Amino acid sequence: MTTAGRHSTGTRQRRDASAAGTAGAAGPELPPAAAVAAFLRAHPEFLADHPDLYRTLDPPKRVHGERMADHMAAMLSAERRRVRGLEADMDAALNAERAGNGLTIRVRLAVLALMRCGDVPEAVTQEMPALLGIETCTLLSEAPDRRGVVGLGRGAAARLLPPGRDAAVRAAPTDAELIHQEAAPLVKRDALVRVPVWTGHPTLLALGARDPNALPAKQSTANLAFLGRAVAAALAR
Repeated sequence: MTTAGRHSTGTRQRRDASAAGTAGAAGPELPPAAAVAAFLRAHPEFLADHPDLYRTLDPPKRVHGERMADHMAAMLSAERRRVRGLEADMDAALNAERAGNGLTIRVRLAVLALMRCGDVPEAVTQEMPALLGIETCTLLSEAPDRRGVVGLGRGAAARLLPPGRDAAVRAAPTDAELIHQEAAPLVKRDALVRVPVWTGHPTLLALGARDPNALPAKQSTANLAFLGRAVAAALAR
């Protein structure tokens, strides 16, 4: 073989080796179409068990008979289920955000009422329910020191609102008669808020709502905790 021929052969070999290396770097070799078809024939339930694959497949045309039409219907059904799920998640997130924003505004109005009031327990029980859009507001303490504050037994505050939590929204209120008294039959959801009074006596603010949307479970604890601190500041005046 001439020098030119050897040079040409070497160049082709290096080019072929480079192409092979590039193909190997691209990832594992995929099975041929015949192997995929054979696998699906051997496992006819595979697509039904993996409906997410329908999202990546191109839909067949309805000119190949009912089996092809059923296959396309399955793909469309899987995609519609996915879209409905996304829409439901989006609606839930938007509703939670709206409810949280609404509570933020109502809490601000309640804080303004506390700033101008002369009798804090009276403002809590008489003004705050309407401002917060709920049925009842109650101040509770294990050592009540003024009229309008409901007494709690020793250790009751920690049982109702465990230490380390400043606020909690409860979808299934317990001790409703103790907390909400005569308004208890109206309360479908409530919230308990820690009031960090300067005396250190365990004190809570209880909010009761007929409409669960008035006390959203999400995006509300920070606002309620702020309201509890505002009540404590008003009590310290």
